[in-house]
Amino acid sequence: MSQVQRQYTNQRMSKVVIHNETVYLCGQVGVKGTSVAEQTAEALQRVENLLIEAGSDREHVLQTTVWLADMKDFDEMNQIWDQWFKPGFAPARACGEAKLASPELKVELLVTAAVKSGS
Repeated sequence: MSQVQRQYTNQRMSKVVIHNETVYLCGQVGVKGTSVAEQTAEALQRVENLLIEAGSDREHVLQTTVWLADMKDFDEMNQIWDQWFKPGFAPARACGEAKLASPELKVELLVTAAVKSGS
């Protein structure tokens, strides 16, 4: 039976779940009320911090779902996104429009990554 590790767990969710050398992160957002670019950058920084703590990093991201409150913000989000991933390390990705948990939120990222070898 494979072990499941959960980090930052409460009644509702875990921020990180690790199973079979795969890291699953809960949705990551930026600071409410800031621009799409600022929220994207903050969410990606939170992703990076959690991945490093879980024994992974941005080069091991496998798949990401990007939720935007409004698809008109697609280009602004991508300006930050494209700078964050090194060429050749882009994950499989889906992007869609959704009503997020708060009207002040403009972007949310759902990330799955591989644990780095030797971690």
